[in-house]
Amino acid sequence: MIRTLLFASLLAATAGSSVAAEHVRPLDPHALTVVLVHGAFADGSSWGQVIPRLASWGVPAVAVQNPLTSLEDDVAATRRAIRAAPGKVVLVGHSWGGTVITEAGNDPKVSALVYVAAFAPDAGENSAQQGQGYPVAPGLSRLLEREGFLSLPEAAVREDFAPDLKPATARLIYRTQGPLKASALAEPVTQAAWRGKPSWYVLSRHDRMLSPQLQAATARRIGAQVHSLSASHVSLLSQPGAVTDAILEAAGIQAAATAADSGG
Repeated sequence: MIRTLLFASLLAATAGSSVAAEHVRPLDPHALTVVLVHGAFADGSSWGQVIPRLASWGVPAVAVQNPLTSLEDDVAATRRAIRAAPGKVVLVGHSWGGTVITEAGNDPKVSALVYVAAFAPDAGENSAQQGQGYPVAPGLSRLLEREGFLSLPEAAVREDFAPDLKPATARLIYRTQGPLKASALAEPVTQAAWRGKPSWYVLSRHDRMLSPQLQAATARRIGAQVHSLSASHVSLLSQPGAVTDAILEAAGIQAAATAADSGG
């Protein structure tokens, strides 16, 4: 129920946004589909401001609901969404979701990858290894572990995970967060999709969960087209127009940036 309310509140927030009514057109059931993969401490409703913006450009999108119990489980959920899409897929991953799309993106239906403040391990590498040698982001030092699952305390959500959202929205994120099985971070990718697929990277310059230095190095390593934002870890909520622009670019659709969007 709480997750439903969060999703509804995010959709309601878009009602007064700069999504222009004149762009809205009927969805083509055979068009390319955007499959959106959330990260840790979240669920599919975190894409609630991106989905209607894509729809306004005639681009259907679906959000995967990751169980967050293992890399294998999350990849399986993502592959089900890819198989359900009628045509080609642009696969988008936020944070931990970047590791998921790196593995699931090897599907031949996937035409492009978009990483949003995300991990992108190489073959044989896991998420934890990818972060070695880079500054530890402040939010990571505040993780709580219970029964093998990681979560964030409310103060960390407000100050580190989503500091550019309104307090009420950050509180909802805290109350509806999806804990991540800690062992998932040690599961290696078997084949890195970014080695054979065109990639985009939405970098958050003020990220306190995944260091901007690591993000920049990751974008260079995978040869991504970079969109750099003055945003926290949750740019998909605080700057959904800019994130949507990167996805549209990956889909081959030119769109004017909606930089005035606010997701608070």
